Amino acid sequence: METFLKFLFEFLSQFFNGFIYFFKGLFRGIGTMFNIPAYLDVINEYKNDLSMPEWLLVFLAVLAILVVLGLIVFLVVMLIRKYIRIRKSLVDQESLLEEVGKLNNEVAKLYKEKEEILAMKVSKLGLKPDESDTEEVSETTDDNTVDTNDIRFPKLYEVDQKFAGYKIQNYNNNFTLPELVDMFRNFAASQLRLYYRENMIRLFIASLASTKLVILQGISGTGKTSLAYAWGKFLKHDSCIASVQPSWRDRTELFGYFNEFTKKFNETEVLKEIYQAGYTDDIYTVILDEMNISRVEYYFAEMLSILEMPNKDEWIVEIVPSAWKSDPAHLFEGKLKIPPNVWYIGTINNDDSTFMVTDKVYDRAMPIDINDKGEVFTPKDIPAQDINYSYLDKLFEDSINQFPIHEDVLQKVDEMDDYVIKHFRIAFGNRIVAHMRKFVPVYVACGGDEVDGIDYFIARKILRKFEQLNIAYIRDEIDGFIKFLNDEFGEGKMAECIEYLLRLKKMS
Repeated sequence: METFLKFLFEFLSQFFNGFIYFFKGLFRGIGTMFNIPAYLDVINEYKNDLSMPEWLLVFLAVLAILVVLGLIVFLVVMLIRKYIRIRKSLVDQESLLEEVGKLNNEVAKLYKEKEEILAMKVSKLGLKPDESDTEEVSETTDDNTVDTNDIRFPKLYEVDQKFAGYKIQNYNNNFTLPELVDMFRNFAASQLRLYYRENMIRLFIASLASTKLVILQGISGTGKTSLAYAWGKFLKHDSCIASVQPSWRDRTELFGYFNEFTKKFNETEVLKEIYQAGYTDDIYTVILDEMNISRVEYYFAEMLSILEMPNKDEWIVEIVPSAWKSDPAHLFEGKLKIPPNVWYIGTINNDDSTFMVTDKVYDRAMPIDINDKGEVFTPKDIPAQDINYSYLDKLFEDSINQFPIHEDVLQKVDEMDDYVIKHFRIAFGNRIVAHMRKFVPVYVACGGDEVDGIDYFIARKILRKFEQLNIAYIRDEIDGFIKFLNDEFGEGKMAECIEYLLRLKKMS
């Protein structure tokens, strides 16, 4: 054992001595470089033997040494300052994260306090918030007496009463999609003084055909919310506006929640709108205003999954885990079937106060950019219209069958897919292609051009993904991609894509 310890000491000494010599040499070298007296001793030793020209060279040598030493000092100072800045930035980030955590806790506390205040108010009413000084009210439906105090869905109960005995209306619609575009555009201008380009209305209606979630995005003040609002007015069903709040974190913000204390369900207007739509064949619109002021995938995740199911009979959401006898008529075992005649239109402002919308949301939605105001024109006086959802859906279906994307164009899109995968490592996905096969034919049926529809769709649904990449690395590939688009689709035909790519290039 003594021999091994001696070996270990000598073995480790070899390593640590090297370490010591390294730092000794480093500091000795620095000391030698900055040893001013040594430089002066050398000069004094040779000063009597130097001629005037040689003294000039000595001066230049001294100046060069001073510059080098100054640069070394400058670099050391800059490194120290950079380290301090990075360290300060990390500390600031940690402080911000801490502050965000505190704010989240404050929101949770405020929400809890709100519930406690509500509970106190209810307790003052004797645990019967709907009770008044008059005698108890009861309703009779189908020979069964229902005590209104036992109803946990008061808003949905009102809808049941309103539509008791209702028969679905047939409005005998006979318009075409180009006529629909013209009617809606002229209605918005004549009745609401909202002016939109004809192509914008085509894009909007084609988007409704491709998906149930449409995203209107762009700079503030260009009429994003107004477009969705006008659509509701045009259909004689005011859009249900849900103003998204930063505190929205789950589906209860969209549908409501059951209050165990009051034994009532706090219904939202969105839930009421969806429930009412299930009674009719009319078209309904829910506006998610400033939808990205909170994370969309938090409060709308369940709806995103449900609306993607191909079988509409499977569009079911659980509202409460168990059923009561007094529950609404269209609530089966606590579950509600989401009707297909409701569209969800979100508006987005991209600024520092909002969250980035993720691929999961964009892939299931159709984004439309509204970055300019429509020009004022003299409209025809068009009133609001009664339109059956089934008729509009049939128009969409007929358009998809009548104007399918041409095979040669699909071949070009496939080649573009291969090009994008090879050069940018991004692929389309079956969901996006399925949306395109609906969007483009309806856009054509509305009076648009097939390549223009594909151009707009690809720019908004596919090239958008380039923003996730390091623009500096793909900058040199952009010119090649623009040339590919011009060669495949025709010079300047893919104008939206090319404009988007050039804008990306400027950002790099």
